[in-house]
Amino acid sequence: VQLVESGGGLVQPGGSLRLACAASGVTYDNICMGWFRQVTGKETEGVARIDGSGQYTFYTDATKGRFTISRADNTLYLQMNDLKPEDSATYYCAAMVTTGCSVSPETFRWWGQGTQVTVS
Repeated sequence: VQLVESGGGLVQPGGSLRLACAASGVTYDNICMGWFRQVTGKETEGVARIDGSGQYTFYTDATKGRFTISRADNTLYLQMNDLKPEDSATYYCAAMVTTGCSVSPETFRWWGQGTQVTVS
């Protein structure tokens, strides 16, 4: 299984980016997918999750109203609007083996290599 993120980069505050995560070796149907982020030296932070049915999405207080998670054609997306300097991090997509989502990063089985987002 491989998850490959793309779409990161440098953006000014208030700008937008769209991250994508393409999968090989696994299909996104019926499994929970999520986006996480990490700043060097800090813990991995959840950003958004979408359950296996695709009907339920979950966001943290920091991202609600600004970020949107979606998926199509075995690609997971994260639309990020109104970006703030505190959103700067390495962003990872991850997949669970279950339809329902869990909060803890440790429960996600597969991870991408990450893509850097810098808001400055």
